Amino acid sequence: MSLARVFLAVAFAAPPYTGHGAASIPKEVLDRFAPKPLPDELTRTIQAMLDVRAPSAGVLAPDGSALYFRWKVTGTNQIWRVDGPMRFPIQLTGGQDQTGVSDVTPDGTALIIERDRKGEENPGLYLLSPKGGPLQLIQHKPGIQTSFQFVSDDGRYIYFRSNDKKPDAYALYRYDRAQKRVEDVFAQEGLWTVADQKPGKLLLGKEVGSNMIEVFEWDESARRLTPLFGQGEREEYVPGYGPGEGEVLVETPHFGEFRRLYSWSKGKFTPLSAQMSFDVSEWSIDRPRRRILYTVNERGYTRLHAMDALTHKELPLPPLPAADHVRFGQTTRDGRFTVIAVDTGTEPLQSYVVDWKSGRLARWHTGSAPEIDLTSFVRARSETYPARDGTQIPVFVREPKSCAAPCPIVVNFHGGPEAQALPGFSVHAQMFVDSGFIFVEPNVRGSDGYGKTWLHADDGKRRLQIITDIEDAASWARKRFGGGKLGIYGGSYGGYSSLIGMTMFAGAYDAGVEIVGISNLVTFLMNTAPYRRALRVSEYGDPEKDRDALLQLSPITYIDKVKGPMLLIQGASDPRVPAGEALQIHDALRARNLPVELVIFPDEGHGAQNRNNQVYQIGYSLRFFAKYLQGKEAP
Repeated sequence: MSLARVFLAVAFAAPPYTGHGAASIPKEVLDRFAPKPLPDELTRTIQAMLDVRAPSAGVLAPDGSALYFRWKVTGTNQIWRVDGPMRFPIQLTGGQDQTGVSDVTPDGTALIIERDRKGEENPGLYLLSPKGGPLQLIQHKPGIQTSFQFVSDDGRYIYFRSNDKKPDAYALYRYDRAQKRVEDVFAQEGLWTVADQKPGKLLLGKEVGSNMIEVFEWDESARRLTPLFGQGEREEYVPGYGPGEGEVLVETPHFGEFRRLYSWSKGKFTPLSAQMSFDVSEWSIDRPRRRILYTVNERGYTRLHAMDALTHKELPLPPLPAADHVRFGQTTRDGRFTVIAVDTGTEPLQSYVVDWKSGRLARWHTGSAPEIDLTSFVRARSETYPARDGTQIPVFVREPKSCAAPCPIVVNFHGGPEAQALPGFSVHAQMFVDSGFIFVEPNVRGSDGYGKTWLHADDGKRRLQIITDIEDAASWARKRFGGGKLGIYGGSYGGYSSLIGMTMFAGAYDAGVEIVGISNLVTFLMNTAPYRRALRVSEYGDPEKDRDALLQLSPITYIDKVKGPMLLIQGASDPRVPAGEALQIHDALRARNLPVELVIFPDEGHGAQNRNNQVYQIGYSLRFFAKYLQGKEAP
């Protein structure tokens, strides 16, 4: 790094802003950067595409007679009920706050509901009658997270976790439905979650870093905490109780390159799933402890498997449609019914219910596509591109059926960074394709789904060695697709990637759009929500010990290299990436008379959730790329 750039980095290392959330931004700033109206023709097109949507997979009534699910028909996620396969849905909740259903009490008399406000990620917990009506408050406190864990077998207690005692730790509580009061359960310091439970015992996970869990058992009556495994290892474990006495089932990559399912008993791990060059991505066991369901991530495609929990033999699945992704959802407490979510890649998500007793599979709901020809949607194609050290980087590509040569390209980097770009049905990607862009989605090193070496390749200072995957994507895309103009795009860590592409690798991309991205890793770590800081430090580095590396990896360090225009989009309430990250790089670009636009949603957090804001977010992005990649001036 040059002396001039070191000086610049140090200048920006001192926090030019403090805190996060809408209260940290002056009203005049929110007013200045509030979204302005877009052309009617553009918004009508986006609105029509956003009508192509599907409900979530859903949660079943205990007897399998009804399905409760999220749906964005009103513009925000609310709860709906359907009383049988392909019946007419009934809306149960309303308003402007994002709402989801977490579970149903064992007697079927109450739904457990989580609700958030303005994207703050401080949800509250409520009860709701399956017939509808007013919500019954369990806990919803300003600035506090309250997250459902489980409901007891007798339905009396709703267990949840909350950071109300300490902002960077989770205590465990239970709500007594009969007495309508909250009781303490467990309050040792740490980021605790309930992985599973059986009478009198809680299987606990303690997050000690990104994808790093220690596993304990808590005896509720004796109030005794027993360490089981993972202590001091900084390894990933996803545990649950097995059918045997003292048995814990666990998904982990500890003993190999890929995640595998094991049985743990008396300190010994026994593999259950086959050894593969793919990850076991999710798993569950039914409440009677008879059947295990798990999915395998085959380079982005999701395959469903079933296993007998006692014999560990594979179980047959009912015939399912050919699909990019088949995932399991909730299973009823008696183990008879399971929700299955199917993404064929060609139409919105479909939700099925399998009756394990009869073997029948029934489709319960489907998505909608009013006035849209789904045959026009382009399926993602799997390719790779070479990094400069020869490593082949996986990438998914969607190409328009025709476009004016050379066709412009938008490279979309996913968030996380421990996430994964996936194939499957995507209205979002199709809007770029319909606008004449080749849409490219890389899985650079640090992405999930390709083994733990790949996943951890960017931890801390290692990111300096592989950040060039972002620039290499640009070099490959220009050659692969005939030299069209190139845009970089992404949200969260993808937003950070967009900023890196336009600053550190200035000239690699012609224009960039970043959404809720990090501009300075030091100021980000100092101001992100406390409950996230410990997990992010393990991913990026310590703001004190690793300060030099963090500054080397910060887009704002390279502000003097910028050549192309940028669009920045941010939510004011964002607890993860504070709005100050967007404001500080916007001001730095403006001070150098570089082309930059900034949009701040006053009523959003980490990305647009409400429909009107989604229209703005997509519309501003498409219009920006049309101007700078296609030469189309906005009306």
